[in-house]
Amino acid sequence: MDALLQPTVLQTLWFALIAFFFLGYFVLEGFDFGVQMNVAAFWRRGDRTRGTILSTIGPVWDGNEVWIITGGALLFAAFPEWYATLFSGFYLALLALLLVLIVRVCAFKWRDKVDDARWRRSWDLVHVLGGFAPPLLWGVAISNIVAGVAIDERSWVITSLPGLLNPFALLGGVVFVLLFWLHGTGYLALKIDGPLREDANRLAGILVWPTIAAAAAFLLWFQLAHSNTALTWIPLLVAALALVAVLPLNRARREGFAFLGSTTAIAAATITLFGGLFPEVMPATNDPAHSLTVMNASSTEHTLTVMLVALCVVMPVVIGYSIWTYRVFRHRITDEEGPAPGSQLLAKAKKGYREAFEQE
Repeated sequence: MDALLQPTVLQTLWFALIAFFFLGYFVLEGFDFGVQMNVAAFWRRGDRTRGTILSTIGPVWDGNEVWIITGGALLFAAFPEWYATLFSGFYLALLALLLVLIVRVCAFKWRDKVDDARWRRSWDLVHVLGGFAPPLLWGVAISNIVAGVAIDERSWVITSLPGLLNPFALLGGVVFVLLFWLHGTGYLALKIDGPLREDANRLAGILVWPTIAAAAAFLLWFQLAHSNTALTWIPLLVAALALVAVLPLNRARREGFAFLGSTTAIAAATITLFGGLFPEVMPATNDPAHSLTVMNASSTEHTLTVMLVALCVVMPVVIGYSIWTYRVFRHRITDEEGPAPGSQLLAKAKKGYREAFEQE
């Protein structure tokens, strides 16, 4: 009987893969959100500066979203019970997140379609919303997942919407916002040249203090109250050291290493949360017998095996394409510079897309 309560190798592997895709999404899309937040931080510098800020993520933001799309699809296939309970129980929050992400896409696509300052300013406001709202919603959602919600015998979430907005979840939302904002500011300092680069470095030096304080409170709260293992102290300490390291690296203007510090902090924090959750996937706070685990929420071993073979074929392509994209668009940009390296290739790709899919 005890053997049946232990996760199999495939179930454990697929839980780790789901966590890996969320980790990749938070690291990559996290700095996209942070860059969009800085549209508000540097709003008074004018329309051109806001456009320059957004151009730092212009070639990569849509590729970064692929991680959560793929992660969601794999979650549906590998752990259908988890997917069903999660998306039905958090329906309003996830619907709000989806709507914001859709409008955010429109902001990227339409901002420069009309040569009018008021038009661009309106879409810049949407960018600000698209920067702050998703991290807040993700933080609240992930916090409720790892801390647990009330679940009935039919695997329905019975916690009310006000119940989801508990202190731990709200703190998680604040931590996600601050951590992604710091991450995006570090990315901006890494990608921008000129006066804005120094301003971004100064802002990062300010943001790192509340981020350290809030993240420390959140992760310690999780580890002491909700984690299922003491092993997650290790990634928790790694996250803490990485965040603290951003301070001297920022002062020394070692922008690449400072960005690596925030990247490491996000990755380690994600490992802490998912590692502390395992082997559960949605703990039930009202009755432990109603909790969803990797054992009772997963697909069959055959399904997991077939999916693993397919993933081994597709995953290297996705990772390779991401690496190639960042290499092509690795240069710094300024307000005054001409066409960026790789921009002609991007223009050709856009032209080919229009010729293939759009009607004249």
